[in-house]
Amino acid sequence: MGGDDELVADVVVVGFGAAGACAAIEAARAGADVIVLDRFGGGGSSALSGGVVYAGGGTSVQRAAGVTDTPDAMFEYLRREVGDVVSASTLRRFCDGSVDMVTWLADLGVPFEASLCPYKTSYPSNRHYLYYSGSEAAGGFRDAAPPAPRGHRARGRGISGGVLFAQLARGARAAGVRVLTQSSAAELVTGPDGRVVGVDCRRLTGRPAATHRWLSKYAAKPGIYYPPLRRALHPRAEALERRHARPLRIHARHGVVLAAGGFIENRALLRQHAPAFRGGLALGTPGDDGSGIRLGTAAGAATAELGSVSVWRFISPPSAFLGSVLVDAAGRRVCDESRYGAALGDALIARHGGRGWLLVDAGLVRDARRQLRSQTVWFQRMQTEYLLRSRRVDGATLDEVAGKAGVDAAGLRATVAAHNDAAAAGLADPAGKPAEFVRPLVQPPYALLDISIGPSMYYPCPMLTLGGLVVDEDTGAVLRQGGEPVHGLFAAGRSAVGICSRSYVSGLSLADCIFSGRRAGRSATDAATGLDTNENVF
Repeated sequence: MGGDDELVADVVVVGFGAAGACAAIEAARAGADVIVLDRFGGGGSSALSGGVVYAGGGTSVQRAAGVTDTPDAMFEYLRREVGDVVSASTLRRFCDGSVDMVTWLADLGVPFEASLCPYKTSYPSNRHYLYYSGSEAAGGFRDAAPPAPRGHRARGRGISGGVLFAQLARGARAAGVRVLTQSSAAELVTGPDGRVVGVDCRRLTGRPAATHRWLSKYAAKPGIYYPPLRRALHPRAEALERRHARPLRIHARHGVVLAAGGFIENRALLRQHAPAFRGGLALGTPGDDGSGIRLGTAAGAATAELGSVSVWRFISPPSAFLGSVLVDAAGRRVCDESRYGAALGDALIARHGGRGWLLVDAGLVRDARRQLRSQTVWFQRMQTEYLLRSRRVDGATLDEVAGKAGVDAAGLRATVAAHNDAAAAGLADPAGKPAEFVRPLVQPPYALLDISIGPSMYYPCPMLTLGGLVVDEDTGAVLRQGGEPVHGLFAAGRSAVGICSRSYVSGLSLADCIFSGRRAGRSATDAATGLDTNENVF
């Protein structure tokens, strides 16, 4: 190669989503010449997301909303939520730096708003942008630390991930980052000593690139909501790559950062590492095919948590549904219904064969319908209407409704009796649900709403992968199986093991992308400039 088919930069970032953009910004601000490349047009899953950043400890947004929070309270909650997937010191660094992270994002132009959502929800309406985005107020967590709303949604109508990413992309370009879209990484280039010194790519230009950009845009969205459209468009984009993409080698003087997303679109990898997780909606773009992880393992990197998949089964809004009772085919209680939707999805798959029904009564249904307009955005309203109309059976008695749904009647009667008796006596709920969400179910007719895990365009079950390459938690450097680094290689976001790699709550993946992306970008530059890579700049 030579001339136009070669480029040189200090730092090369593979993937231009939230993690890649943050890595590029930090590296450029540290004085590095940065190239970031993306197979598509940039944004990835981050741009398709709800734009929620999990942050706390007393952010400017929390303070403006009158919310009291501390890094200690945030740490105590997350320590119980995510377990030991990262060290306590790394989790502490994440929590202690959370206030500054929101300030950093706001300085880039990401719009936040201190409009506190007054009810429990999986995603707030366009009137609210700060909310309880995890299980902070659920049983078993509120005793560990004072709960606080930490879901910071970027201000924008509908799904606001595009708003957040647009400001990150603008910040990267303003910092002097060279962005190469329609450019896919094929292989890492290594030197004689095994150090990663560049990336071999395939790049589209001209009219093929423009057509590819159009195809990939609509394959991503609305293709995420209507998979047949994605299956029709993405192969055409791949055909353009095969016919027209030209080789390009990018030399990296300092390091390469892998930030190419997870592997939810790679069915073979899912079957290999997470065979129980099937039938859900792949929450990502066609770029979430594990390519970043593959690049790392080809260079000798270790992986972990590849079997960790987050499956979301949301039951609110409307918030009235938090008063329902979730049962399995035997009529047994599944879990505390006020937990975040990923916890409900995990419980259904891990312990109940993916089958579950919400038991509601006539009063609860009336309340839920009254809340539809005020508490939901369009897709939540559509899903709730579908649930109430098409996945519902009714009965005048518990035995009748159980028989129609195929649920064990004796088990359901026992579960409801235990729930109602505890509620009437003011005792603790058998599943640990906080008292404010508990309501006796005593008004017939009763209904069982089928929320089982499975494919449905109208009531989808979103899924994303959480595992990836093993990294040094101080620097983001990619590690080999024995713990030694793959020199010159760093990883961030869902290409790497991170804070959310074992348990997900809304906003934690984006927050981890920002945290790990900034870490990797700074460290990739520091590795060559002789700066102290252990210095905490977050």
